[in-house]
Order: sequence, then C-alpha cells, then structure tokens
Amino acid sequence: MRIDEILEERRPVFSFEFFPPKDKQGMTQLKGALAELAQDEPAYVSVTYGAGGSTRDRTVEVTKLIKQGLGIEAMAHLSCVGEPVSRVREIIEEIQAAGIENILALRGDPPRGETEWQPHPEGLRSSPELIELVAGDYDFCIGGACFPEVHPEAPDLEHDLAFCKRKVEAGASFLITQLFFDNQLYFDFVREARAAGIDVPIIPGIIPVTNFAQIKRFTEMCDASIPDEFERELAARAQYPDAVKDLGVAYATLQCADLLSRGAPGIHFYTLNRSPATRAILAALRAARPWDRALEPV
Repeated sequence: MRIDEILEERRPVFSFEFFPPKDKQGMTQLKGALAELAQDEPAYVSVTYGAGGSTRDRTVEVTKLIKQGLGIEAMAHLSCVGEPVSRVREIIEEIQAAGIENILALRGDPPRGETEWQPHPEGLRSSPELIELVAGDYDFCIGGACFPEVHPEAPDLEHDLAFCKRKVEAGASFLITQLFFDNQLYFDFVREARAAGIDVPIIPGIIPVTNFAQIKRFTEMCDASIPDEFERELAARAQYPDAVKDLGVAYATLQCADLLSRGAPGIHFYTLNRSPATRAILAALRAARPWDRALEPV
C-alpha cells in the first residue's frame, strides 16, 4: 500500500526505520528486532541506504524481507550519490520488481572518508532531481527528508524551505524530519513550511536515546541540538547504560505524546535496529492515546 494512502486513511501513523546490517550477526539481530516490532503492527518500515550507496544491495534485500517475508508495508531509501542515472534506474526497477510501492528519495551523504559531496559525472545532482526522475517514469509513492534545524549545507531556513518545496513540486507526497529533541523546533518548522506553500504531511522523526556517546556523535554529524537540561541529565548517567536507556525512553515518550496531542500526523522511529525502547514507547502511547486530545492536524 502506498504511504500517501496510509496517511489519508489512518492517524496517527507509526513507522520504523532500520539500516542494513554489515554481517550475519547483524542480520540475525535485525531479523529478531523486525519480528518483535512486527507485533506492534507498524504502518510501514523503511530501510536506509548507506553513504555512497555502500549498502545498496542489502537495502533491497532487507526491504524485500519486510514486504514479502513479514507482510509489512516497506519503503526503500534511495540516493543518487556515486551512481550514473542508468544504475539508479536499475535499482528503481529492482525495487519495483519486489512489489515495493514506496521510496524515500535522498541526495545521500558522501562516501565514508570524504567530506564533500560530488555528483557522478553521469548522475543526478540533488534529491529534487531524483524525485522528478522517479515520479516522471515510475509509479511510486515518494517521500523526502526535511530538517527542523535547517540542513547543514543550507545558508538559512528560507533557502532550506525553498529547496524543500522543490521536492514537493517534483513529486514528494510526504516529508520525514531529521531527528530532533525540542518539539518547538518541529512546530516552528511546520508553520514556516505551510507559509512557504508546502502542504504535504510532515512526519516527525524521533530517536530514543539509548547511548549517550552515540547520540552525541549523531547530533554532531547532522547539526542537531540536544536541549541543555536533557544533555545534562544524560551526561550524569553516562556511566550507567541502563539509566541512560530509561531516561531516553521516558524523554522520547513525553516528546511523542506532546507531538501527537498537538496534531502531528504520526511518528517515524529511528530504531537503530533494536526493538525494546521503541516497543516501550509505542505501548505507552497506545495506552494513553494523546492524539485523541489533538485539536487539529499540523
């Protein structure tokens, strides 16, 4: 089923994101997490695409497993980095042949060890170009990424929103945000996006913190911020992994409840291929049903 149709029929929409494992042990862990999270009946599951296309084949493999093996709707991430247009088309056709109807179209990060993004001489230069290619020649529901704290390469919010609008005009029917920890950043971004003429659903992307050092690396890589009070509490528990996880789950649960009670269309969980934290948060949300208090969608 197409995600744009799911978003029209169902609110809130809960979805999970996984990354393709590097080895057999990682695949075993991933299959275990998928089997557990499948019990929570996500609306769809997405599978990432490594820097420089480094996990391209495994992305398609895992997406097939989710769609065909588990019977869960799947979305394959696709980037244009390091690939000529001819190869991008081959990958799209592999995804299509697997019966997958949804693609998250991204420019992609530079290959590991490189800091500057360079287009392939026979490739595409941006995510709007990729979206336009997919929308023009294939029948997929297409999603795009957006950045509540502004993309690291954008000079300011105005330019970032203009670029985001190009994605929608090219054919993106929904957007998923980069991770954030201050909900006001999300609501301010949605307000500005609507004012700029971006009218598609904007789904907040949430990551439950389970490791302090890890989340520090993630936020530094993507220029996301951690609120001072939250970071201070995490740092105080840094030597106690279980305490960090407990705090991370509690914080994410409060964050998600607030988002849903104020009209967010759903939550996209960055699971890091693990199930306990996400399952705990989702169980609490479904028990409390904060979306019943939402006055209007955002």
